[in-house]
Amino acid sequence: MNCKTVFLDLKGSSACEVKPLMLHELLFCPALTWVCQELSVRGIQRFFVICDENWQTEAEAALRDISNVQFFDSAEAALAAAEGDILVIPSAVLPVDAFAGSPVYAADAAALRAHTAAGSTLADRPEGAESPVSFMPFRSAAELQRLLPLCREAIIARHSAAGVYVMDGANTYIDPRCVIGEDVTILPGTILRGRTVIGRGCEIGPNTMIRDCTVGEYTTVNASQLNESTVGSHTTVGPFAYIRPKCVIGDKCRVGDFVEVKNSVIGNGTKISHLTYVGDSDVGEKVNFGCGTVTTNYDGHRKFRCTIGDNVFLGCNTNLVAPVTLGDGAYTAAGSTITQDVEADALAVARARQANKSGWAARFRASWSKDKK
Repeated sequence: MNCKTVFLDLKGSSACEVKPLMLHELLFCPALTWVCQELSVRGIQRFFVICDENWQTEAEAALRDISNVQFFDSAEAALAAAEGDILVIPSAVLPVDAFAGSPVYAADAAALRAHTAAGSTLADRPEGAESPVSFMPFRSAAELQRLLPLCREAIIARHSAAGVYVMDGANTYIDPRCVIGEDVTILPGTILRGRTVIGRGCEIGPNTMIRDCTVGEYTTVNASQLNESTVGSHTTVGPFAYIRPKCVIGDKCRVGDFVEVKNSVIGNGTKISHLTYVGDSDVGEKVNFGCGTVTTNYDGHRKFRCTIGDNVFLGCNTNLVAPVTLGDGAYTAAGSTITQDVEADALAVARARQANKSGWAARFRASWSKDKK
């Protein structure tokens, strides 16, 4: 049969007040999402989901990337709208090949209508139904968790066949929704979550978590966490960097050790090498952040943004008190706290002048020694 429509009966394994098994997560992804994603690849074009109203909002969220989804409150209502050959999934399954016992079958819509009219349910396979695809059934949340190693291996095998090198599959976890390019190396301790996209030629890990991010080609992410952000090509992140949501980091950038970036745009070629916080900032190209630089973006009530032009050099231990703008090519002296805008190509010095008091240290030590006696 050439099925273009699938029936997914989320009510087939639980009462209406109990969360459907297909909405439980495995590898950070609802089983329903993974199944429908695989069915789309296999040519399914319409998804008829039989779901209790209590769980429809959660099911809609799980299927937000799947087109042509319709929800029905009963098998009879779905059958009334169906035509042609139907792929039926009457209970909870995973898109992993099973040796036997898969409940999935294909049948003609007219035959299914007659079958249910005679008092049968979708779980009762009609005579003459075919089994065109294989899926692994599960009957409880505990059984779903026991299938984790098998599912993890299946996902890694799929990426390996596409040219991804996973050094240690037992210590790597990849969400089924992730897309990974060719020639990517994934080192132990890596967790890829959500709708993450990794460009070709990257090296990810060790001990790295990336969630809902897009990473460009030939980028390295080492022992770091990235969340809901975009990182360009030929960029290095880490070790021990923390990229918070809503960041856009350009090409050929450096985000080094103990750097945190939040809700910021970082231009191409910018270096944030170590011990720096960049929050709520718009940063130009080829900017150099000295060690210990901080954008002080929060006054306890509101957040403010910093704007930093191209080719700016920020000296070590610079504080940028937002809102503040630094023009192209500006410099800040080490240890400065910048509270006013800096014009292009200017040097900003905002620190107390050094004063050396001759002999002070010797007198202090003598006083301390006398008091001790």
